[in-house]
Amino acid sequence: MLDSTDKAILNLLQTDASTSVADIAESINLTVSPCWRRIQNLEANGYIEKRVALLNRQQLDLGIDVFVFIKTNQHNDEWIEQFYGALDSLPEVVEAYRMSGEVDYLIRVVVKDIKAYDEFYKNLVSKVKLADVSSSFAMERIKYTTAVPI
Repeated sequence: MLDSTDKAILNLLQTDASTSVADIAESINLTVSPCWRRIQNLEANGYIEKRVALLNRQQLDLGIDVFVFIKTNQHNDEWIEQFYGALDSLPEVVEAYRMSGEVDYLIRVVVKDIKAYDEFYKNLVSKVKLADVSSSFAMERIKYTTAVPI
């Protein structure tokens, strides 16, 4: 069970994972050693999966988010393994979900432009048989965060 100090540490780290232990400790009125132990404990218990850098997509010329809705008429283990393998092999796929409802899978793809998406699409459908694929292009990112509510 997380206490308020652990939650404060997690909130600080998910805002900026490069924050030093000393700065975190100061922010939550704790000394460095106990703060460091708490962070180690949070990592050991799986609350912190990993620490990453968020890149500037505009600087990398990757400005388009595409939401891809996939339907399949295959639901066997062999197809699922092939599909998951295809998604793993495509770096443009940044998120993938198995859905309830009318769509079987929803994936988010990040690409430079429409031409790059078309190349991605052709690559995807060459790797796995799909019943239906439809795509929507995000016009504007209104809210984006990697932080989860604690």
